[in-house]
Amino acid sequence: MNTKIITLLFFVVIIQFNNSVSAQDAYQFGGLPSLNLNVELKNDWSLNTKIESRQLFQTRELNGNVDKNYDYVLTDFSLVAAKRVGLNSRIAGGYLIRFEDGELFHRFIQQYIIVQKLSGFRLAHRFLSDQTFSEIEKPEFRMRYRITTEIPLNGLSVDQGEFYVKINNEYVNSLQANAYDLEIRLVPLLGYDMADNFKIETGLDYRVDSFLNNKTRHSYWMVLNFFIEM
Repeated sequence: MNTKIITLLFFVVIIQFNNSVSAQDAYQFGGLPSLNLNVELKNDWSLNTKIESRQLFQTRELNGNVDKNYDYVLTDFSLVAAKRVGLNSRIAGGYLIRFEDGELFHRFIQQYIIVQKLSGFRLAHRFLSDQTFSEIEKPEFRMRYRITTEIPLNGLSVDQGEFYVKINNEYVNSLQANAYDLEIRLVPLLGYDMADNFKIETGLDYRVDSFLNNKTRHSYWMVLNFFIEM
């Protein structure tokens, strides 16, 4: 049943990609690899360091022009410290710096996470706010909610040498220069626990935004995530 769920989600994203290609909506398609380093500290503290890049393989604008040239878009470096405040909850804060087109973007992050371990799967809720500043754009303020389901494909928990399914669904509210936008994300992933301290995940990151002002844009990112625990 679990494999059927992930297969169905991949088909949904692929069908949506085909629909946006054949329709007149703008879209972009590319890669989104990342490396995550998680360090457990004393007194229920933890530290996450992440590097992520974004690369474009193909885009289409609202006017119908298609660009198939490769473009290295940006690189993100982030550092987030978290503190366990309950049996299943954490508060966290951090900083992200983005390198894009020779410019620097600074983002400050605050988040609250609740994790529920249920029968046969794990459910996580993340409430996040962030503020982004740069010299070339107006400040952007976002409120985000993400729900994540992690389902082992063998047994009731994910053990070493086993596969699992992770499904993210996120809603990103953005306010910039008095303009509001909503972005919706759906990310089905297949993960593999290679060792006690190393996991790898791959899948598709589908995003849709600008539909509130009839300028719908679809984004499709091939995801490859590496996680190292220390």
